[in-house]
Amino acid sequence: MTRLMTLLAGAAIAGSGAAVSLPAQAQQSPLSEIIVYGTDPCPRSTDDQVVVCARKPESERYRIPEKLRSSGPRQNSNSWANRARQLETAGATGINSCSPVGPGGFTGCLTQVINEARQERNQDTQDSTPPPQ
Repeated sequence: MTRLMTLLAGAAIAGSGAAVSLPAQAQQSPLSEIIVYGTDPCPRSTDDQVVVCARKPESERYRIPEKLRSSGPRQNSNSWANRARQLETAGATGINSCSPVGPGGFTGCLTQVINEARQERNQDTQDSTPPPQ
């Protein structure tokens, strides 16, 4: 029991030393990087802080940051609705399933081909129209 008490007391003493905070100067960075848009003024540097400004056009002010924008063509991205629709028929067998498994599995193949052709035609028309501005 006394051994347990000494271990707990030692841990409390060791833990109290870790709670010491750093000086205020070590917590603040002397360099401040700011993005300004259009003709907005860049804040002036002070004696204890250096201000670096990056200027971007006014049209970028309310846009999603470049790091967070999706890149690549629209064909690479697939909506959640389309993914869910694909999962609905993932394990389908039997009549109207267009699978070699189960009785009448072949019957849904024509319907599947027709639906795929419609989707391709709709996707082609969406890709050929320019986005609204």
